[in-house]
Amino acid sequence: MITNKLKYIFALSIPLFIAHGIEEYLTGFYNLDQWDEWIFGLLPFTSIHQAMFATFQVMFWLLLLVSLILLFSERTRLYALGLVGVIYIFELHHLVKALFSGGYYPGLITALLFPIVAFFFWREFIKNKRIVK
Repeated sequence: MITNKLKYIFALSIPLFIAHGIEEYLTGFYNLDQWDEWIFGLLPFTSIHQAMFATFQVMFWLLLLVSLILLFSERTRLYALGLVGVIYIFELHHLVKALFSGGYYPGLITALLFPIVAFFFWREFIKNKRIVK
């Protein structure tokens, strides 16, 4: 069984993700990020309404997929949490970009907390992996 400690670490990271998204939005991250441009630049949107509709659809599909994963075993739930753990580490790209630019990079302030969360998350994840077979 996934321990409550791992669940709490994940639960406490949700407000951090929200704050991080708000910081990225307010600081214009979407105008600078190459990943954002690469992913969304390929989509032939003709209007904001069309882009919002497509975004809603994709998010709904992801919700359905995650819901399906949660119906399976403890192991699949643990590995789904592992994907979130990878995102904690991926958020270090804000720090790398800030170091290369020599200044603030959008999303940096809240991104500085992700390595701390990642440390505790992965330490508990490894304990859980030994428990969940």
